Amino acid sequence: MIHLRRLLFVLLAPAVLVLLAIISINRQVGSYSAERVYDDVQSLPADHRVAIVLGARVRNGEPSDMLYDRVLTGADLYKAGKTRKLLMSGGDDEPEVMKRLAVEFGVPESDVILDDLGTRTYESCIRAKQVFGLTSVTIVTQDFHLPRSIYLCQNLGVDSIGVNAKRRDYQAEGFGRNREYLSRVRAWYDVNF
Repeated sequence: MIHLRRLLFVLLAPAVLVLLAIISINRQVGSYSAERVYDDVQSLPADHRVAIVLGARVRNGEPSDMLYDRVLTGADLYKAGKTRKLLMSGGDDEPEVMKRLAVEFGVPESDVILDDLGTRTYESCIRAKQVFGLTSVTIVTQDFHLPRSIYLCQNLGVDSIGVNAKRRDYQAEGFGRNREYLSRVRAWYDVNF
């Protein structure tokens, strides 16, 4: 019986430590977005930052609902005078689809910048600083993605605020929210190591 307890302790202790580390890292990453997230375009400060619209799934040349809402929110920012440029950051054909959509929403093509190497949120933030020379941005994505996005940009030298692009419930939203727990750990790792 004592051996069984010892074995259980040896097996469970590392799992508990890993779980506690994940919780701690998630709290730390989430703390970066306090007072930096806006739920509507009108409440954003009118500081004319460049807005980074983060990519999401595209299928057969059509944006997912999440991506559609991100681009629509970016276009609303632009039309409200809250930003002068939209940086569409994603991989594969995401930026082109985003640009096409933004132009359909009334954003002049000349004010849409493409970053087709922003394949991860980390890449989008580091490229904003190193490639595009940005020091402050407004990040456009859904609420569950904003804390990690702001954490990454802030720690990579890009002062950031975020606007929530969630305009409806999404089919894969549960997966996205759950995925964030481990994605935040990876973001923390990327920043610190």
